[in-house]
Amino acid sequence: MRYFIEFAYRGTDFHGSQTQPNGNTVQAEMEAAFATILRQPIALTFAGRTDAGVHAEKMIAHFDVEKAVPTNFGARLNNLLPNSLAIKDIRRVKDDAHARFDALERTYYYRITTRKDPFQYLNHTRVAEGLDLEAMNEAAKVLLGKQDFASFCRVHTDVKTTLCDVREAKWVRENETEAYFVISADRFLRNMVRAVVGTLFDVGRGKSTAEDIRAIIAAQNRCKAGHSAPAEGLSLVEINYPKEIFV
Repeated sequence: MRYFIEFAYRGTDFHGSQTQPNGNTVQAEMEAAFATILRQPIALTFAGRTDAGVHAEKMIAHFDVEKAVPTNFGARLNNLLPNSLAIKDIRRVKDDAHARFDALERTYYYRITTRKDPFQYLNHTRVAEGLDLEAMNEAAKVLLGKQDFASFCRVHTDVKTTLCDVREAKWVRENETEAYFVISADRFLRNMVRAVVGTLFDVGRGKSTAEDIRAIIAAQNRCKAGHSAPAEGLSLVEINYPKEIFV
C-alpha cells in the first residue's frame, strides 16, 4: 500500500530536507521514527528537496507498507519527532502515485521585514528600508511563463532540463514593515527561488531593472544573476496534486 504523508518543519534546525552524510536532516528524523513504530526500515520519497535553513509549511512524501498503517500512526510519529517537525496528515493513494512526479504545482513564500524582531528572525529575512516593491513587481512579471531558468540554478546540478513554467510571481506588502514574495511553478530548480529573490533585491535597490532580468534569463548563466537570498525567509507553502491519485 502507498501513502502520502503531509508534514511541516522549521528548516533552521536541519541541514536540509533529504538524507546526507553529514548533519541531521528531516528525512533522517522521519525514517528513524517510522522504523521505531513499524519495526522495519521505511524509505520516504519527498516531493522535492529544501536546502539547509529553508522551511516547509507543507511538504509531501510517499512511502510503501505491506498493510494499512494504524489510525493513530500520525500521532505516534509526532510523539517521537522533535518540535521543529510535525506530521499533519496521512492519506492512502494509488499504488503508482508519486510525491514528486505527480505534483502539478508548487508554491513558495519568501518573507522579509525591515524591523528587528526576536520572534521573526527564524522565518523572515531582515532587509534595509527603501526597497522599491513596485519596481520589483515589474521585474517579477518577466519571470512568468515557461522559460529556461538556468541563470537561477545552482551550478553542477544533475537535472535533465532547466525549463520551468512559472504561473505566479509577485510581491505582496502586508504592512509597513513586512512583505512577502509568492512564486508558483510546475517545478523549481535547486536554489532557484533564493537566486530569483536575491536578483529582485538588486532591482529593489535600484541596481538593475526589469530589462536586466530579461537579459539574465536569456544568458542562461548563473554568474549573471544576483546573490542568493538568505535561507531563513523561504518557505514551501503548497503542493498541488490531481484528485484522481487519492484513494
